[in-house]
Amino acid sequence: MHMRFRLLPALLLAAPLSAQQPVADHYRAVANRIIDAALADSSSAWDLMAAFVDHSGPRLSGSEGLERGIAWFLTGMRRDGLENVRGEPVMVPKWVRGRESLTMVRPREADVPLLGLGGSVGTPAGGLTAELLVVSNFADLTRRAAEAKGKIVLFDVPFTNYGETVQYRSNGAIAAAKVGAVASLIRAVGPWGLRTPHTGAMRYDSTVTRIPAAAIPLEDAAMFHRMQRRGDRVTLTLRMEAQTLPDVPSSNPMGELRGREKPEEIVAFGGHIDSWDVGTGAMDDAGGVVVAWEALRLLKRLGLTPRRTIRVVGWVNEENGLRGGTAYRDAHVNEPHSLLIESDAGVFAPLGFGFSGSDSARVIIKQIGTLLDRIGAGRIGASGGGADIGPLMGTGVPGMGLDVDGSKYFVYHHTHADTPDKLSPADMQKCVAAMAVMAYIVADLPEMLPRR
Repeated sequence: MHMRFRLLPALLLAAPLSAQQPVADHYRAVANRIIDAALADSSSAWDLMAAFVDHSGPRLSGSEGLERGIAWFLTGMRRDGLENVRGEPVMVPKWVRGRESLTMVRPREADVPLLGLGGSVGTPAGGLTAELLVVSNFADLTRRAAEAKGKIVLFDVPFTNYGETVQYRSNGAIAAAKVGAVASLIRAVGPWGLRTPHTGAMRYDSTVTRIPAAAIPLEDAAMFHRMQRRGDRVTLTLRMEAQTLPDVPSSNPMGELRGREKPEEIVAFGGHIDSWDVGTGAMDDAGGVVVAWEALRLLKRLGLTPRRTIRVVGWVNEENGLRGGTAYRDAHVNEPHSLLIESDAGVFAPLGFGFSGSDSARVIIKQIGTLLDRIGAGRIGASGGGADIGPLMGTGVPGMGLDVDGSKYFVYHHTHADTPDKLSPADMQKCVAAMAVMAYIVADLPEMLPRR
């Protein structure tokens, strides 16, 4: 089948791709072959992901776990026979959490689960003890600014969606410092939990004092808010040893399936190999980079070599700096990329891809998407991309992000609960199929995706 199939793309050369009907007809047989092979394997991607995270553990930039994981990836890609396997150097930040705790000392004593936010400063060596002020949002803090001086401010903001709610994680310490608070707490950025705090990156503003910042579970935030409404005065003791150390060397691990005719032209896909220092980053984002690696393993097993090179990349430092994506752009900006694909939303049941590119390229991508309808992954959204591929997309390269059922993602996001059991082997194999079909066909088309 493969030998007969490889002759078919020659039929496409007579007219521009966007005008041909349809690209899908020429690739239907090979797409079905890829999907059938992916679905016939019940758990290969999940097994690979679980072995990786069990070996590496948490992989925050600058940590031993990250470097252990990168070495494991490189060894595995070489073992699988991928080409040009290497780690491209990147300097990354090194933030260390250290020991941390939060204790309610009035009106009663109780320990409260806590996760410091990435990039936060620590408290004084003995911790800090202060009265708590609970506010509902930034506007509420502004109204109560006169009450905030010398207090620990808690933003008890219910989760609506990530983009809207995460601003309290990013900017809460700045807003609290501006009104004289000594520390900033947020209700964990997630829809619900079992007293599970969520970490994540935060920011400082050079015009105000840097104060410690951390997240607590929604249950405890709600309790403190109830106490305040009743007139109870809540006092907390916060201890955090967090510190930022000098940058350290790391790398973007990558490997390739070299193209048979135009190896200098690239389709790059993957996810970020780093994670936060809690859980093991199975969902965010070991699964994302593993399904791309597994897609190349699958294509190699089927003997499918496209015209262009397909490159799998594990971008580093997505969580707290984006150094990997920026370094990849700088190293490869003059290399012709036809498409960039990122998976960083959890590898749950795939629904399709979001795509950002020209209208003529979208016509082609939508035709390819129809080949994924049989696994429910044929939808092509109005825009797409990802944090790691964003820097190179900014130079004009088309980009897309794998779109999945995200109903559970933010329950486990940036928590101790981000572990392999949260992912379904069957769903991961569907993600492998979707990534393999999209990457292979775009890499095999007679022409690169049009930029206009």
